[in-house]
Amino acid sequence: PLRRAASARDETGVGAAGIRPGVDCRTSGDPDAAPLRFTTMRIIVFILSLILLASTPMTASAKTAYDFAFTGIDGKPLPLAQFEGKVLLVVNTASECGYTPQYEGLEKLYRRYRDRGLVVLGFPANDFGGQEPGSSEEIATFCKINYGVTFPLADKTVVKGDAAHPFYKWAGEQAGLMGRPKWNFHKYLIGRDGR
Repeated sequence: PLRRAASARDETGVGAAGIRPGVDCRTSGDPDAAPLRFTTMRIIVFILSLILLASTPMTASAKTAYDFAFTGIDGKPLPLAQFEGKVLLVVNTASECGYTPQYEGLEKLYRRYRDRGLVVLGFPANDFGGQEPGSSEEIATFCKINYGVTFPLADKTVVKGDAAHPFYKWAGEQAGLMGRPKWNFHKYLIGRDGR
């Protein structure tokens, strides 16, 4: 005779669907497994929380942009501390990128607002598509001749990955995963307090 699958049971009391009456189907069928799984999940969440806390440098939030230094495109030290109290627009640049014409707008912005405390800082980077292959001298000449750049430029800087300059690691931590450079001409705006 035809029976509904839910009511058909064998001698073990297990239904045709493999479910015991009164047992949560989200468990393995063992009524004692649910508390065990809940406890296991709590332990996993606790361990992941500890790992997350341990991997986040506690000192990163105590730093400001002024704690970092670079080498200028001219080979001289370029400590960001010299710009303390100013607003910084930090841009990773490239000479052979579709966004390279942004140099013109950045220079206009710098000239218009530098007397009010804005400093545009260019950080040539060859990290994206190899679009900054030149030497420091070639980059400086290119920027000056083609875009009249007068704002400070750093020497070529790594801005992503494990080899990234400590500033870019710090800025990425401050901005979060979506705030890290994904291509050339990524910008960080740093307030007068260095954050």
